[in-house]
Amino acid sequence: MTAFRVACAALLGLAASGCATVGPDYRLPARATVNAPAAQTGFRGAGGPAFSPDEPPAYWWRLYDDARLDRLVTEALAANTDLRIAEANLERSQDLVSAAEALREPDVAIGLGASEAQRSAEAYVHPGAIPVAGIYDAGLAVSYDLDLFGRLKRGVEAANARSEAVQAARDLVRVNVAAGVVQAYAEVCDTGAELAAAERLLELQGAAARLVARLAQGGRAIPVDAARQEAREAQIRASLPALDARRTRALYRLATLSGRPPAAFDAALSDCRTPLQVNSPLPVGDGAGLLRRRPDVRQAERRLAAATADIGVETAALYPTVQFGAVIGSTGAIDDVGGPLTRRYSVGPTLSWRLNPSVARARVKGANAQAKAELARFDGVVLNALQEAETALVAYTRDLDRQSSLKAARDRTKTWADAAHRLRAGGRMAGIAVLDADRALASAEQALATNRSQISADQIALFLALGGGWQQP
Repeated sequence: MTAFRVACAALLGLAASGCATVGPDYRLPARATVNAPAAQTGFRGAGGPAFSPDEPPAYWWRLYDDARLDRLVTEALAANTDLRIAEANLERSQDLVSAAEALREPDVAIGLGASEAQRSAEAYVHPGAIPVAGIYDAGLAVSYDLDLFGRLKRGVEAANARSEAVQAARDLVRVNVAAGVVQAYAEVCDTGAELAAAERLLELQGAAARLVARLAQGGRAIPVDAARQEAREAQIRASLPALDARRTRALYRLATLSGRPPAAFDAALSDCRTPLQVNSPLPVGDGAGLLRRRPDVRQAERRLAAATADIGVETAALYPTVQFGAVIGSTGAIDDVGGPLTRRYSVGPTLSWRLNPSVARARVKGANAQAKAELARFDGVVLNALQEAETALVAYTRDLDRQSSLKAARDRTKTWADAAHRLRAGGRMAGIAVLDADRALASAEQALATNRSQISADQIALFLALGGGWQQP
């Protein structure tokens, strides 16, 4: 047996016997916070009648049953610039996966060149000048990495996990865009309701100021009372521009979220004065469902999987790399193209192995440290997701309690106002006293409208914390 055959047999024997994928196979660590029983149970703050244990729907904004809102969210998800960036990032990550997978395929290269050359006579120890000659070189080379220890396989695993993390990042953008549209639209409608309440209060305060001014002119009231009523009217009037500016900012934000310039906002939305409302208990599910839905949790888990695969990539560098290759070609004078004396070929395996493992071992340690950091980051994302959900539930519950108190106060004030009007009709109450009752009722309605705006914000924050809205139809 020739030395060549011995070498081939030895290398192929190594390939057959030593084929193994080094590094840890990825499994979600049992000690990860996501596996804790307290992270899988129902939410502590979701025990009241305002909540349902059902899983929230993917398109949670449809619970508001508002056709204009559905249209706005659909437009934004189709044209939002942040989403376009996220989609492009996802395409790039998928291309990187394809590139990693292509490294496991045979590598084929073709070379072709021709030149007119004057060779050095002295370099060839030639007694006379070497004539100028046309030289060509053509060849086909094929090589294949046997990937004995899974370096390329782990690289594909890492690329796939990173691509899935980018996809989760894209989904997170969808969640934020949908919530941003609902939030802006809710602010337009809520601010419209607050403006209506403020305008009603301004109307009543203006009537009271004019009445007291007439009474003062007739000597039946002191000028100080008239000045005080006028000052209250001015204060109420001063609150209107801020409300109008808030509504306009929300309209601009809606246009921008949909990929349009702020000046191209939908002016028809300005007439909305009815706050968004869900007429059923809010479906919130439990911790396990939340952690399955949240894209940021999935993104962190996929980053942990990629870091685990990277350990295998770096560990494989401690072992030899074996490639099997073949080259066939023709080199010689142009006049002898294809002649028997120009033909060449080679075939056989190649082994390369760095005998000093210090750098590779340091990189393995670094990859292990990175995996530990990704596990800690994953735990932190899980804890933050649970905290956001519980915090949103508490805020929503407390504002619902406040709304109940405000409604009770409004109802009592309405009873007072109705009684004042009846007494006025019977001539048993002065007009200014009736106006006081009407102003108190308008103030109570304004407080309700303001708190209703906060409840809308609380609802959207809760749905955002629950992580729905990223699913594609």
